[in-house]
Amino acid sequence: MRIAIAIDSLAGGGAEKVMITLAKQFISLGHEPHFLVMEDNRYYETPDNLPVHQCFADKDKDYDHFGRLGASVDKLRAKIAEFESRVGKFDLFLSNLDKTNLMMTKTGVTPLYVIVHSSVEEELSRQFKLGPFAYYKKLRAKKALNGQHLITVSNGIAKEIQAKGRLQPASMRTIYNPFEFNEIVAQSQQENPQIPQGDYLIHVGRFAKQKRHDVLFEALKQTQNQLPVVLLCHNHKKAIKAAKKFGIEKRLIIPGFQSNPFPWIKRAKALVLSSDFEGLPTVLIESLACGTPVVSTDCPHGPNEILTGNLAPYLVPRRNPAALAKMIDAVVAQPPSLDNVEILAKVDATAIAEQYLALAK
Repeated sequence: MRIAIAIDSLAGGGAEKVMITLAKQFISLGHEPHFLVMEDNRYYETPDNLPVHQCFADKDKDYDHFGRLGASVDKLRAKIAEFESRVGKFDLFLSNLDKTNLMMTKTGVTPLYVIVHSSVEEELSRQFKLGPFAYYKKLRAKKALNGQHLITVSNGIAKEIQAKGRLQPASMRTIYNPFEFNEIVAQSQQENPQIPQGDYLIHVGRFAKQKRHDVLFEALKQTQNQLPVVLLCHNHKKAIKAAKKFGIEKRLIIPGFQSNPFPWIKRAKALVLSSDFEGLPTVLIESLACGTPVVSTDCPHGPNEILTGNLAPYLVPRRNPAALAKMIDAVVAQPPSLDNVEILAKVDATAIAEQYLALAK
């Protein structure tokens, strides 16, 4: 089958990484995925046999602007027709992220499935605090999901949508994100001279309000252990500025974006997630696959579907630096066994890819 994966760009975010993993698995199963990126903003590398088609020119920056949306949808529809005239008809369309979803849901392409990567209500709540324009823009994108076939990346997101009743999808099902564990383990064994020789903690995630670096830094200030902390994020200056408020900037190691974060994760004493909300936090599963224990806020959604059994105690209330600090100290002092992690059996890339392929049958 020929599958179109539509997304804002291939910048260094979680949804982009998930879709690249899925596309690679489609290829290994003998199918032909294509990326339809709205704009050329690329951090992640893609295989040579994975075509990437850019839908908007660099000059079309505000393609989702209120007054330009109709023209942008027409342009996107024409671009898809152009791509199909060259490579053949797509058997399945998968749409990701708000800007792309807003347009793809109006193009009339079929079969189209929209993948919901994060909490709808938490995103709206955050935008509401930024003012009416920001809120309406986000709400407009979410309302575009009405009448659509939705794929949620965690059961928590699906339950939220059902409970709130804000959206009325045509259908909805959960498919977890795919993970290629052999590749993760192999990449985790690669040498990187930048990695510290001694013990350290690690946090992986862009510097954004959702990730709550302020909670992380306050927790680090309160930990009994004084281990250095590797931050894999983009905005070095903002991270240092924020860390100075808590007096822990000298503990930070910020090497910049890493195309292969797994050696950093594997060699860490523990990975910490301090987020206010997620969808299915990829980095928790990757850390467990690397054999590195994790501590996470019990935020909506995903962490409590990942940290089950003997790992459940390592969930702490969100926005609670004291609880996070206490659990960081506990996991450093006595890490849990990672011999039988339940979630790893549920997110094998081949099984997940087969679930997506079944959508087109």
